[in-house]
Amino acid sequence: MPYSFAVTARSQAAPDAVFAALTHAATWPSWSPIDSADVEGGDPAARQRAGDTRVFRTGRNVSRERIVELVPDRRFVYDNLGGPFRSYRGTIELAPTAGVGGTDITWSAVFEPKLPLSGGFWRWYLTRFLRGMADGLATYAARTTS
Repeated sequence: MPYSFAVTARSQAAPDAVFAALTHAATWPSWSPIDSADVEGGDPAARQRAGDTRVFRTGRNVSRERIVELVPDRRFVYDNLGGPFRSYRGTIELAPTAGVGGTDITWSAVFEPKLPLSGGFWRWYLTRFLRGMADGLATYAARTTS
């Protein structure tokens, strides 16, 4: 059974600045709880493209995520490869904030856990975790463009 959730944040930065932070894996440790970021066969400081696989380390946990869709300044979609999920697709939507400048960020995911009956826990945990990620992204993008 698939589970889903969504969190939102608002950044003072324009969508292109938010998108730039998302597509440069090297920035992620600056605005999230991630300790380090790499790109398999690539440079984490370079702009990533659809098809790239990123490796994030947080403490002893390692996650691999493949970028599956990029729409410049609008949309970033990735699949988590492995971990506690049978499937996991995250989507980050960016929209210009009406009338006041900045960007509305919506970070959502649809996932299916490997372990039966663990979906409720994972939805609770991931909602908290990704709310912090979205807020960190919003703040980072605003700070780096001001």
